[in-house]
Amino acid sequence: MKLNNKIYGFIRELNPITKLSLILSLGIGCMIYPSSFLGYYLLVIILILSFFMGYGRKISLLILGFGIPVTLMLLFIQGFYSPQNTKIIADFGFAELGLEGTLYALKIASTLLVFLTTFYLFLQTTKNSETVAALTQSGLNMKIGYLILASLNVVPQMQKKVKIIQEAQESRGVEVTGSFFQRAKAFLPLIGPVVLSSLTDAQERGMTLETRGFSIKGIKPTSLIEVKQGPSDTFLKVLSIFFLLICLIVRFWK
Repeated sequence: MKLNNKIYGFIRELNPITKLSLILSLGIGCMIYPSSFLGYYLLVIILILSFFMGYGRKISLLILGFGIPVTLMLLFIQGFYSPQNTKIIADFGFAELGLEGTLYALKIASTLLVFLTTFYLFLQTTKNSETVAALTQSGLNMKIGYLILASLNVVPQMQKKVKIIQEAQESRGVEVTGSFFQRAKAFLPLIGPVVLSSLTDAQERGMTLETRGFSIKGIKPTSLIEVKQGPSDTFLKVLSIFFLLICLIVRFWK
């Protein structure tokens, strides 16, 4: 348990820019590297790390629920119908399975899963406000940072609002669970308050930004949240660049 807390705490305290750099370097490295096996090696490491952090079950379900169907779909499309296929490894009668297309499909699937799993861990270990604060401290425009923050928060806010409205309707005797027809019948009374409350929230948020001088020019904006950069962040950024360089060297060496 102590080891789990230490690993989670270490990743939690990293600068969001460092985490994004690692996500991009791992994903792009899988794309650059000529073999698909690098992505699956990284997936094993990510899965082990997620178990130590307490997210092993969710990452496993993510891989099984998304990775397997996508991999099978890509194998069918690329393996049977890719124009790169020259070496046939199996004949199914209606089509021939090519080696080149199969390897390419496995590479795409592993790259997608590396991006997806690392970004999921990033969202679980990083607050949206910290991400935007780190981006604005790096020189990103405040308005763009606000748009990113609003985009990241829209889904959790909508889920929270829907849950509140569902509980309110249940307390008034509206059936929101049960068969498909019962849930479809309760959808219209649910969607109206959700849309209206979202419009009200958008208007209130705009008024709040105006009263706080969000659009004033010629001033240096400040942030309540300050994200720090430590020695671990510098080391991991250098390591991510080194990883990309190795992938590039292997790619062009072959």
